[in-house]
Amino acid sequence: MSTAVLENPGLGRKLSDFGQETSYIEDNCNQNGAISLIFSLKEEVGALAKVLRLFEENDINLTHIESRPSRLKKDEYEFFTHLDKRSLPALTNIIKILRHDIGATVHELSRDKKKDTVPWFPRTIQELDRFANQILSYGAELDADHPGFKDPVYRARRKQFADIAYNYRHGQPIPRVEYMEEEKKTWGTVFKTLKSLYKTHACYEYNHIFPLLEKYCGFHEDNIPQLEDVSQFLQIPAVL
Repeated sequence: MSTAVLENPGLGRKLSDFGQETSYIEDNCNQNGAISLIFSLKEEVGALAKVLRLFEENDINLTHIESRPSRLKKDEYEFFTHLDKRSLPALTNIIKILRHDIGATVHELSRDKKKDTVPWFPRTIQELDRFANQILSYGAELDADHPGFKDPVYRARRKQFADIAYNYRHGQPIPRVEYMEEEKKTWGTVFKTLKSLYKTHACYEYNHIFPLLEKYCGFHEDNIPQLEDVSQFLQIPAVL
């Protein structure tokens, strides 16, 4: 996805540090070529309906929308949308109307790059959640030359893991996974082979910590460890 992030000074202290308007292009087009637009509206009856009507009147094809309470203003909701790439010519005018006529606060993701600007980037762990779905690859979107492209079982399993990651938010316990016997068998083969090489090929620090992973995190030949157990273990002060 080729994107540019524009922040408006009305967003508050966190985003206004970048100046009156900042933009950024990331040269990374996805298969759908979607344009992302993030905006926030005051919580009132008909607010979103006005925006959707604006999109319809300007032939803007909305392909995805998410909402959540704004972390910056308690009386607003944030909306994360994907627009069809054919909507790009009308995007500038749409954003002007959103800002000036509807009163929305807008983060726009477009293709207009400015040389003298500073790129927006996540400044807290929570802000990574906003774009998580843009960096996760679903099983249904495998390239044709991928080894698992023609394997329906692999693709279905891959999508299960992607769904877990997609729906995860910072601060939640990491969901536990029930692994299949075939997966455990593969893990066991790799585990046994690698463990036999650690004494001669791994560093001192790794050999020091690995027995603790076996003792407290379920690292065993017949058991695939759960990420939540590893996460909790790494947060113990004595370990760090």
